[in-house]
Amino acid sequence: MEITNEFAVARPVETVWDFFQDVPSVAQCLPGAELTEDKGDGAYTGSISVKLGPMSATFEGEATVVPDAAAKTGAISGKGADRRGGSRGQVEVEYRLAAIDSGTMVTVDADVKLSGAAARFGRTNLINEMSTRLIDEFVACLEKKLAAATSEEAAAVSAREVRGFTLFFTSLGSSIAHFFKRLFGRE
Repeated sequence: MEITNEFAVARPVETVWDFFQDVPSVAQCLPGAELTEDKGDGAYTGSISVKLGPMSATFEGEATVVPDAAAKTGAISGKGADRRGGSRGQVEVEYRLAAIDSGTMVTVDADVKLSGAAARFGRTNLINEMSTRLIDEFVACLEKKLAAATSEEAAAVSAREVRGFTLFFTSLGSSIAHFFKRLFGRE
């Protein structure tokens, strides 16, 4: 499944780029993520917990981060498995930073592959809604970290959990509203 998100950060490109190079801080801004080891050369181990509708999974695995400072782009390749539920996940992410009048535009393209129970519960609209909420929480956390007066303040900032069960009902409500709009010709 391919997902694209864009968001603006009210900071200069160099500031945002420097933040993206601090992988532990980035991980703190990803809801459900936990970085467990820096293996060097851009390789990390960790876990990410997700809730898709009534199902929850904790994917434990590895990720490799390859930045390109000259182009202000980067690639992330990750894979993991949920030992409890038997699900597997793989993600390929490319991100780009570009200067805009109000700061920095960040574009994130991700190719997500799920198998097992996560694939059955991970309907496209639910995952798209989840990714939108995750990005919103990530941006809020990033802004708070960059606005912190001290490094101690910045270290104390982390993302809130995004609840998949709530997203399930939000997505269901949107689908029902969309159905009735089509039924009554208001779309």
